[in-house]
Amino acid sequence: MKRREFVGGLALAAGATACGQQQADSNTGADRASETFEWNMVTSWPPGLPGLGVGAEHIAERIGKASNGRLKVKVYSGGELVPALEVFDAVSRGTAQMGHDASYYHRGKVPAAQYFTSIPFGMNGNEMNAWLYYGGGWDLWREYYAQFNLVPFPGGLTGVQMGGWFNKEINSVDDLAGLKMRIPGLGGEVMQRAGVTQITLPASEIFTSLQTGAIDAAEWVGPYNDLSLGLHKAARYYYYPGWHEPGPMIELIVNQDAWNTLPDDLKSIIEIVCQSVVLDMQSEYNYGNAMALQQLENDPDVEIRPFPEDVLALLQRLSMEAVKALSAEDEWSARIEKSFFEFMKASMRNQAISEQAFLNARSAHS
Repeated sequence: MKRREFVGGLALAAGATACGQQQADSNTGADRASETFEWNMVTSWPPGLPGLGVGAEHIAERIGKASNGRLKVKVYSGGELVPALEVFDAVSRGTAQMGHDASYYHRGKVPAAQYFTSIPFGMNGNEMNAWLYYGGGWDLWREYYAQFNLVPFPGGLTGVQMGGWFNKEINSVDDLAGLKMRIPGLGGEVMQRAGVTQITLPASEIFTSLQTGAIDAAEWVGPYNDLSLGLHKAARYYYYPGWHEPGPMIELIVNQDAWNTLPDDLKSIIEIVCQSVVLDMQSEYNYGNAMALQQLENDPDVEIRPFPEDVLALLQRLSMEAVKALSAEDEWSARIEKSFFEFMKASMRNQAISEQAFLNARSAHS
């Protein structure tokens, strides 16, 4: 109820008239309704990337329209203004006012941030939304990022991802040993524990690295994005499920000092726009993945396979070990882990007799 009232309050704030804003500002002796701002947003995505890159552009466009041009945001693709994987640092120090990326890219500096993207064998997209907006997750996220001069927002959602592209068959756990794989976040830590060499690369480098043999495997997102990067032309075997990223949340981060300069109505517009893009991006991926999967299934050079059960069992065990190790080393990770898994445990029971039960029934009788 707390979060519902909060979101409802945002909607009312965004709909206030200019006259009302001026009246409110007159109490402080300042008329802020005519102030304008020009901000830069740096991202981790290639230009025009479906879903992720377009989602960042949608945030900028909608903020501009909703504010009637009072807040204009210019979007920079990964590498244009700052390197693709340095968005967090750039926004933290004020090089740009906004950033759009995935929080687990910063795990070396802010290990607990991984919980706000996705945890292996953790919550799916709907559960992540529930935890963040109603279960206290977003409050923890804001408190954690405040020490880095940042204000975070949910900024997109891809849904369950795929397990990745491999240039060799994975028939047992033994086939993992020695592989060089592009896989970030806690999933990368788990793969290291399974004998894989973990590598982090931006999207722009994945295809060439996979094609040339610099890496043996790579996970990116799912059919929609993987097809757009041409990964089906660089590797044959496409494995599922995306055990490492069951509900990846994308982040929109704002420099705290820049945030403090905004009047309340523009702050509300940013919050509402970000929430709208979370829904929009998740819907886009649900549609885009379905269409792209059909194309991949009809490609004679692609084999779509499930991970063997012994591989998934090993990865799940190693995932829990990695989570516990993270919490033992980092106080913030321990605090966020408690909130995350308390809600996930409650949600699992509900999911078992609702979404999961329905999908099982639908598959059985189709």
